[in-house]
Amino acid sequence: MAQETLFEPWNDPNESPLIQFKNVTKKFGDFTAIDDLTQDIYAKEFFALLGPSGCGKTTMMRMLGGFETPTSGTIQIAGQDMNNVPPNKRAVNMMFQSYALFPHLSIYENIAFGLRRTDMAKGAIDARVNEMLKLTRLEKFAQRKPHQISGGQRQRVALARSLAKAPKLLLLDEPLGALDKKLRQDTQFELMDIQEKTGTTFVIVTHDQEEAMTVASRVAVMDEGRIIQVATPDVIYEAPNTTYVADFIGDVNLIKGTVELRVSSAPVNDPEPGAVAENIVDETPSPQPNKLGEWIHDKLLSPIIGERIEPIKRLPPPSTAELAASQEKMQTAQDGGLLLNWSDKNPTIIVSNGDETKDGATLTFAIRPEKLNISKTKPDAPNALQGKVIDIAYLGNVSTYYVELIGGQMIKAQMANARRLARRDITWEDDVWVSFTDTAGVLLER
Repeated sequence: MAQETLFEPWNDPNESPLIQFKNVTKKFGDFTAIDDLTQDIYAKEFFALLGPSGCGKTTMMRMLGGFETPTSGTIQIAGQDMNNVPPNKRAVNMMFQSYALFPHLSIYENIAFGLRRTDMAKGAIDARVNEMLKLTRLEKFAQRKPHQISGGQRQRVALARSLAKAPKLLLLDEPLGALDKKLRQDTQFELMDIQEKTGTTFVIVTHDQEEAMTVASRVAVMDEGRIIQVATPDVIYEAPNTTYVADFIGDVNLIKGTVELRVSSAPVNDPEPGAVAENIVDETPSPQPNKLGEWIHDKLLSPIIGERIEPIKRLPPPSTAELAASQEKMQTAQDGGLLLNWSDKNPTIIVSNGDETKDGATLTFAIRPEKLNISKTKPDAPNALQGKVIDIAYLGNVSTYYVELIGGQMIKAQMANARRLARRDITWEDDVWVSFTDTAGVLLER
């Protein structure tokens, strides 16, 4: 079976971007909405613009659609400069949050509306509308009016109408904002499926982190008119490039401190490669019979079966493979990396994946709550911090523990509720240990 090729055109130097923002700035009077922005977006991408209100994501989208003109810089689509091209002359369509459906027209006529204003033949229009109805699973609602269908169905009508003219680029401005959470989650997967089937490039504007992480091939996190980081959802989450990105995407613990180079530790009692079991000294006491067993043997069995000739059997020493398996289970820290000095009342934090060139710098350690373990006894782990459970947030499938460490630092640990709540062995005011591996977090400069 041929291996499936990953969709990563941004990593292919032979791929040309469909959309290019080149040093684009947009000002409204003295306010700078977009500040010298340069970004490429590739064909067939599902690209998400993510950020808080006022960060510039909607302005960026409106410039793509032709509803705003850059103050300086250029925007290109398929190699063509768009600065003087009006919206109706662009191979771009835009789906608004309000959907903007015509209430007096049927679902069929809403989808056909834009096509009837072209020179497309009536038979071709009918075929295209039926294709869009099938794509969005709306065939049986074709003759209904917008007020006769649900919010999720109206969202699909707006999507079908936007795709009917086969645009190269579809812009979605908070398209799921009017839906309830459960319906929004279901519709996200429908959007992904439709985008993949049509091959249309989607650019979505959202402030919902979960939505962006679910649907997008890449996410651009924005703040104050700038793109702070662009990456795939897993990289954005696991390896944020700033504390702003780490804090904006999901929950995170941030601990600030000064780092120092960590001296590599020499292996202890590590057998030489190829060592055989006989060369390993077994210092574990061998099992011995208890006193009752000795009395039974001497008084009752010896007169019948004779004296014991063979010595008591000792357990064989562990093999090289058994020793290696045992060492893999131990949560020992890797050599090298950095130590984070952050509290005079707590141990330093070992960060084996830290950049050793940052020795002496003041950095912020970022670690996600689900990367932490919580226990009542001190674990055998590279990093273990002591604290007290202050609060517990029960979220159904997971619980978040708010732990106050010695010295007052608050930290969140998240654990799956694999057992029923009544059987949970950690509760409020418990003294606990929070532990994590040496590669569970990242060190950030800003």
